[in-house]
Amino acid sequence: MPKAKTKKSVAGRFKITKGGKVKRHHMLTSHMMVRRDRKRKRNLRKAALVVPAKVARTMRRLLGEG
Repeated sequence: MPKAKTKKSVAGRFKITKGGKVKRHHMLTSHMMVRRDRKRKRNLRKAALVVPAKVARTMRRLLGEG
C-alpha cells in the first residue's frame, strides 16, 4: 500500500501535539472584533483541541500521522 499524502489544507489549519491530540484555532477572529468583549477576544486567541475522537482520528489520518 502506498504512503498516504499529507493534505496541505489540513496541515495549515491543524497541528498534532506530542500526546497525539489535534490542536486547532478558533473561528470568528478575523474582523468585527469591536463588538466582542475583552474576555471573549482573549479566549479566542488560545488554541483549542478537536474534541470528538472520531474527528480527531480523521484529522490525524489526513495529516499523515496514521
